[in-house]
Amino acid sequence: MNKYTHVIWDWNGTLLDDLEISIKSVNLLLKKRKLKTMDSIEEYHRVFGFPVIDYYKKIGFDFEKEPFEIIAEEFIAAYNSCESRMKLHSGAAEILDSFRKRKMNQVILSASEKNNLLRQVEGLGIKDYFSEIMGIENIYAGGKLEIGKEYMKRIPKGKTVFIGDSTHDFEVALGMGCDCILIAGGHQSKDSLKSCNALVLDNISQLNEYI
Repeated sequence: MNKYTHVIWDWNGTLLDDLEISIKSVNLLLKKRKLKTMDSIEEYHRVFGFPVIDYYKKIGFDFEKEPFEIIAEEFIAAYNSCESRMKLHSGAAEILDSFRKRKMNQVILSASEKNNLLRQVEGLGIKDYFSEIMGIENIYAGGKLEIGKEYMKRIPKGKTVFIGDSTHDFEVALGMGCDCILIAGGHQSKDSLKSCNALVLDNISQLNEYI
């Protein structure tokens, strides 16, 4: 018998392998402003985090010169221009299929704007795996915790696991009152993820061993 009946998936970095696209997109913005670009995944991992506005400040954007909203809109435009090259993490489709065969209810909970999120999920041909796809109302990567809390009011307590790729995902899972598993290979390093009181796996394909 499955320990969990409900799986909540983060999207960016967890199911969607968009790390390199994200670095390339933000580097375009940095280069335009003659700021230092990030030359490696390791460098990106050292600075990325939530809230996103703090991450932007760390890498040199000055919000006294131009508002955060302008930076966010430029980033999304650059990021969306790469949509045709987006792909799932290796093994993600197989895990989604495995969980479906085991009759587990799967949803996505993301800080992405919900229309962009739905377009990406549909474009990758995996929409039918999910009973719900939950994103936010704008492009500014704000909180998804309140959406998650509302969702938790409708599902069984103690039978839900949140799967993500960041320390923020752990915080969200904690706030929602559900278990959490973190996957390295996304937007934060394995060492960063190990600071959380959660199971940390090297890749998404290992999930069947633990769920």
